Amino acid sequence: MNARMPALYIGHGAPPLLDDPIWSGQLAAWARDLPRPKAILIVSAHWESAPVSLSANYAPLVYDFGGFAPKYYQMTYETPDASALAQRVAAMMPAGEPVHQHTSRGLDHGAWVPLKIMYPKGDVPVLQMSLPTDDPVKLMKLGERLKPLRDEGVLIIGSGFLTHGLPFLKEFRIEAAAPGWSRDFDAWAGEAMARGDVDTLAAYASKAPGMPYAHPTVEHYTPLFVTLGAATTPDEPGIQVIDGFWMGLSKRSLQVA
Repeated sequence: MNARMPALYIGHGAPPLLDDPIWSGQLAAWARDLPRPKAILIVSAHWESAPVSLSANYAPLVYDFGGFAPKYYQMTYETPDASALAQRVAAMMPAGEPVHQHTSRGLDHGAWVPLKIMYPKGDVPVLQMSLPTDDPVKLMKLGERLKPLRDEGVLIIGSGFLTHGLPFLKEFRIEAAAPGWSRDFDAWAGEAMARGDVDTLAAYASKAPGMPYAHPTVEHYTPLFVTLGAATTPDEPGIQVIDGFWMGLSKRSLQVA
């Protein structure tokens, strides 16, 4: 029997994360502390598509960003064949919810940027799954369906950013001070995570301070619920492995058993 892998919710940053020694060092150290995964299933904020869709093997990376140095558009991240995991995931979905297997879509930056830091050799199969809804309850159910993969050595990752109010940032420096709305939302979410209070986290639209500035759109927050749904006991507090801010946005990240 394989040891059960944890499930993670991580902040993925922008491509300059690759050159930030502090945050990249935290992600690399985290990965070293984890059991070695047989494969990775990652849900990124940057692929919203219903029905559930799966990435293709050996497809070029998606450079879904603009205004950065040319070197980031030349980066690669080649990983082994994940078709067996794709077939397994498709088989786990209800008969009335078909899964679309893409033939040409590769990993977007919400997947390949953090994974390039965490598993730099690119020697772990990686499958990206789309975010099919922003409904926390439905995403929890999706994570629950995927939970058995953890007993098969698969690391499940929800990749987003705990605050993501890009239109409201005034500075774009890594060390920029966090705006009040980012600090307030981060503190609220951190306290709810520490209590294992899934209901409060799911009621962010009405209960969280800093809204809607912290999340003018919610796709960077909602991958959290795939992770929580995949937890052994969703209302058991996880480990908040990384905290602090990056360009004023919360990089708080969670590991659940």
